[in-house]
Amino acid sequence: MARKRKKLGEILREHKLATKETLKQGMDIAKGSGKRLGEAMVEAGLLKEDDLAQALAEQFGMDYINLEADENQSRCDLSLVPDDMVKKHLIVPMEKVNGRMKLVVHDPMDLELLDLLRFRLNCEIDTAVSSKSQLRSFIEGANAQAGEEGEGGSLFGGQESLVTDSVDVTMDRSVDTSVDASVDIAAGDGDDAPIIRLVSRLITEAVRSRASDIHVEPMNDRVLLRYRIDGVCHIRDNLPKRMQPAMLARLKLMAGVNIAERRIPQDGRIKMSVDEDVIDFRVSICPAYHGESVVLRILRPDSVRIGLPNLGFESDHLDTFNKIIRRPNGIFLVTGPTGSGKTTTLYSALDVLNRPDRKIITAEDPIEYSFTGINQCQVREQIGLTFSWILKSMLRQAPNIILIGEIRDREVADIAIQAALTGHLVFSTLHTNDAPSAMTRLIDMGVKPYLVASSIQAVMAQRLFRVLCEHCKEPDTDVPPRVAELVGLEPEDLSSGSIYKPVGCSKCGKIGFRGRRALFELMKLNTEIRELAFQQGTVGDIRAAAIRSGMRSLVEDGKIKILRGETTPIEVARFAQADSLVEANIDV
Repeated sequence: MARKRKKLGEILREHKLATKETLKQGMDIAKGSGKRLGEAMVEAGLLKEDDLAQALAEQFGMDYINLEADENQSRCDLSLVPDDMVKKHLIVPMEKVNGRMKLVVHDPMDLELLDLLRFRLNCEIDTAVSSKSQLRSFIEGANAQAGEEGEGGSLFGGQESLVTDSVDVTMDRSVDTSVDASVDIAAGDGDDAPIIRLVSRLITEAVRSRASDIHVEPMNDRVLLRYRIDGVCHIRDNLPKRMQPAMLARLKLMAGVNIAERRIPQDGRIKMSVDEDVIDFRVSICPAYHGESVVLRILRPDSVRIGLPNLGFESDHLDTFNKIIRRPNGIFLVTGPTGSGKTTTLYSALDVLNRPDRKIITAEDPIEYSFTGINQCQVREQIGLTFSWILKSMLRQAPNIILIGEIRDREVADIAIQAALTGHLVFSTLHTNDAPSAMTRLIDMGVKPYLVASSIQAVMAQRLFRVLCEHCKEPDTDVPPRVAELVGLEPEDLSSGSIYKPVGCSKCGKIGFRGRRALFELMKLNTEIRELAFQQGTVGDIRAAAIRSGMRSLVEDGKIKILRGETTPIEVARFAQADSLVEANIDV
């Protein structure tokens, strides 16, 4: 049989912390004010706050933690809990072991708070007790010390959880999962509605954090929020599950899609002002097992106008690139996987070429960036407005330059080649791993080899690498031998002191990297390469000929960046030697 819990008054009298008279006074005060006995006695000066904390710890069978003691302070780790929860609820985490977290609280009877903490932190909670004043003093002292040491301590500079003033309101309103209830919460309370503030805040924060995507992903017991920064996803917050309907409804309303449709994927756009810049967001909504997953692609107007030199070109590559894009005709292809920066490179080229004396037309799916002075056409497969149809129409518009979002099939490739052979400069992208493979890829599509050989002027493969933070990078004297071999580093390179590794600081959000640039492999066609394409030579033969003519591979271009201290060997190997890393069982 469970032991009966002692009453607080009994414990106070046993320890001679209160008399019968003071307890009666405290109960009278508590009865009149609606407060609990211990709180009323402390406020009336009948009981010390630390004595109350020790009595509560005994009453509930918990540890009492004196946060003024150095040995207890050293055991605390505020980074285990979002900053807003620490400040709002006056809680101090001590440790987390095997999925259980020990938290110091001032009120062990606040069961609602403990349930919220279990949900938000996604772990079991063991509680200890300290006084409210000790908790407040410790938290304020820790924050003051963090302020002296510099901002941050996490990816987002020590920012609080996104659910600050929104979570309590939303959780108290018992959000219905119906569309009507979702709309009511998402749009019915004006601009000050909690869910509207939450969505606006997460979008604004993502833009300020240099994110390229916002991922809102419903899980079984929560809504996971992630930002993709410099190509890598980072968890930003875990939002309460019951906020999901209202949040999805708000995002759908902003994106202009059907809020009642949950069975099929939908695409929309959001235009929003952030720090006086108008930012476009491409929204993709896809039904998933636990609810609709939403991804917002952040399209900054300045991201494709950063200038060709800032893309990562070496001087020789930049000179060749500038000459190629100024040719009167021919095809220039940029290859690489999704997310390798192909669109940014081509738009940067168009930005240079966009002059009043040139007519430029694009066929895109979708149009990501709007350019003044360029005629941009959106592919709409559902009404039959395909790449090929747009391209046929384009040729009757007498353009100087044509950009095709992607060559996906033989029909589009044939039209692009025909345009190049009739005096147009054509830019496009192709999904191949390197530059030489583009020739064989087009032939595999069914394009005649002699057309490939005669129309292609150059092919450029590219990958994006993360740039080391200049404020915290340190020399790296321990590069794994296999990684050094993959990126072509010699022993003298390893001992030169010019190879660096990431550390992490407040400037880069503790990541160690800030921003991205590109590695390039630029193959300019000459007589030998054209002859090999005409004879349907292998990729190996074409690559060997390109290297003989001066082509620098992705790995070799990456080595230049490594020795200049721009990035790390493992970062170059991730993109230029990914297959070899997997074979070598090297985790990146």
